[in-house]
Amino acid sequence: MTHALQVTEIEAARERLLDVERQVTRVYIGESAPVDMMLVALLARGHVLLEGVPGIAKTTLVKAFATTLGCSVRRVQFTPDLLPADITGTYVLSPKDGTFSLRAGPIFANVVLADEINRAPAKTQSALLEAMQERQVTIEGDRFELPDPFFVLATQNPIDLEGTYPLPEAQIDRFLVRVSMGYPASRDEVAMLRAHGVAAPEAKPVLSASDALQLQSIAARVHVEDDIYEYAVSLVGYTRTHPRVVLGASPRASLGLLRAAKARAVLEGRPFTTPDDVRDVAGPVLAHRLILVPELEDDARARSAVIDEALNKVGYRRAVRPV
Repeated sequence: MTHALQVTEIEAARERLLDVERQVTRVYIGESAPVDMMLVALLARGHVLLEGVPGIAKTTLVKAFATTLGCSVRRVQFTPDLLPADITGTYVLSPKDGTFSLRAGPIFANVVLADEINRAPAKTQSALLEAMQERQVTIEGDRFELPDPFFVLATQNPIDLEGTYPLPEAQIDRFLVRVSMGYPASRDEVAMLRAHGVAAPEAKPVLSASDALQLQSIAARVHVEDDIYEYAVSLVGYTRTHPRVVLGASPRASLGLLRAAKARAVLEGRPFTTPDDVRDVAGPVLAHRLILVPELEDDARARSAVIDEALNKVGYRRAVRPV
C-alpha cells in the first residue's frame, strides 16, 4: 500500500462502478450476482468464466459489460476447428517485398470475449494460458505485451452438452471467478420481453482504459489486516485436506481470494476489508479450482458444498476495524 485511501476516492470509484452497473442492467435483466462478480474481477485484474445453458443471455451480458468499459474489444467464437494462431495471430509473408509481418490476432485487445470457450479442444484453449497469466503472448519465439488493462470474459456451456470439451485444470485456475447462471425468474423474463420486444436496448461506454486502470489501482490499495491474510489462507488450506478433494485450491487461489475481497470492499464503499468480503467471494473464486474424487468430479454442487463447509468450520479471530 503506497498511501492510505481517502474516503472521497472510494466514493468516486463506487459511483463510477454504479454507472457501469446501471448501463449493463439496461441490457441484461436478471440476477445482480453475475454483474457484481464481473465488477470484482475488473477491479482485481482477473478474468471471468460464465457458465450456463444456451440462451440465458451469457453473451448478451458480457457484450454489454465490455461496451461500458470503453476499451478495445474483440470477440472470438470458439469452435472445434479453431486454431491457436486464430487467437494469438501469426506471421504472414508479404508477396510485395518478401518480408514477414505480424498479423495480430484478437487477443490483442483490452477486453477479449471468448464465446463458448469449451467448444474448442484443449490445444486451442491453451493459447490463452500465457495471455491470461502473464499478459503477453509468444509468437514464433517473439514475445509481445498485451494491452493494459487486459480482461478475458469467457462463456461456456455445461460440459454434458454435445460438442463440448472440459477446460484443462491449468486453464480453469487462471479464471479469477466462475459464475453459474440459471434461468431467469418469471418477473425478470417478463421484463426482458418488454425491454427487448421492439428495439433491444444498448449499453453506452461510461469508462475508458485509463479509468479502468485507476479503479484497479484504488482496489489494490485497500487496507488488509493480518487477520484477513490468515483467514484467507486458512480457507484455502481447508480445501487441500478435505477427504472429497483430490487437488485443493492453489496459492494462486489465495492471491485471487485476497484481491477479490479487496475489490468487494470497494463495491461496498469501504477502504478496508472485512471477513465478510472474503466470505462473499469465496465461492466464485475457489469452487471451480477444486478437483474432487472421481465419483464427484463433474458435480458443481459438491464443489460448492466443500466451500460452504470451509466457511462454516474455519473461523476468524476478530472483525477488522477501519484504519
